[in-house]
Amino acid sequence: MSGWDPAATALLQLLPQTGRGPRREGIFALWLTLRVAQDLVRDPPAERAHRRRLQALEHRLSSLTLPPPLRRALAAAISQLRDARPETAVQVLSQLVAPARESGGADAGDAVAHAARAARAVLRAGAAVVH
Repeated sequence: MSGWDPAATALLQLLPQTGRGPRREGIFALWLTLRVAQDLVRDPPAERAHRRRLQALEHRLSSLTLPPPLRRALAAAISQLRDARPETAVQVLSQLVAPARESGGADAGDAVAHAARAARAVLRAGAAVVH
């Protein structure tokens, strides 16, 4: 599980600094989604496990009060993550940068951007090993 990498840690550190409400819940939702996407890139789970994890993520996000742009972006992310390919997970992380920055602030956007860059690097490193 990728819960302690720098990007995830940066999002977790923002939680106590953020007052209760949609912005804080948005940062938490980003953290949950980031973990699923990163794990798909770093250590892809079995298809059934991935489907169950996405269902759990979707269920958890449904109970959160999120800013509308982030809610739409996360719905699209979950839909794309159903593809269960590492390349898709990298794309999802990249597409979450702008909504993260808009809804959670510059630090949240930077953390997601860092996660996207790190995932892209992992994917390239894996491709270099295969070729």
